[in-house]
Amino acid sequence: MSKKTKVKKIINKISGIILNILLVIVTLLIIVGAYYLIQIKVLNNDYANIFGYTFFEVATGSMADTIEVGDAVVVELTKDVKENDIIVYKEDDDFITHRLIEINENGDFVTKGDANNTEDKPISESQVLGKVIYIIPKLGIWRRAILSPQVLILTTTLIILLGVALKITTNTEEKDE
Repeated sequence: MSKKTKVKKIINKISGIILNILLVIVTLLIIVGAYYLIQIKVLNNDYANIFGYTFFEVATGSMADTIEVGDAVVVELTKDVKENDIIVYKEDDDFITHRLIEINENGDFVTKGDANNTEDKPISESQVLGKVIYIIPKLGIWRRAILSPQVLILTTTLIILLGVALKITTNTEEKDE
């Protein structure tokens, strides 16, 4: 076996591994996305509970410099929050992401957006959904771009063509040997 053939085999194996990893990642994202949609659209939940966590895309600048519009926040679903935590709570039909600045003597929670000048009206513990444990910058922008029909069609087509090309290359090399 020539050196050139060995290099081609190694490249094909690496390409196959990368393709399989991409397919596993895409499959996992599709499963999580479907689970999320089922909880929201079919079961009519206000949010999806994925093993005690959920996420939201931030829509306003009330937490600017800490959390920007279009960032996503990963929220641990818990009532165990303390002062200075960034929490998500429900007020009417809206989920609000603000900093918990005080738990007053009545047990009410006082929150405030980092970019706001005034405190929010006090909320009860029952309104608290959980606390922000991670901020994913600009995920909302990427999500909208990646999930656009044009990008999904292009990506799917490229993955299929790459798989076909690798299969043809592998079959051709096996015939040559």
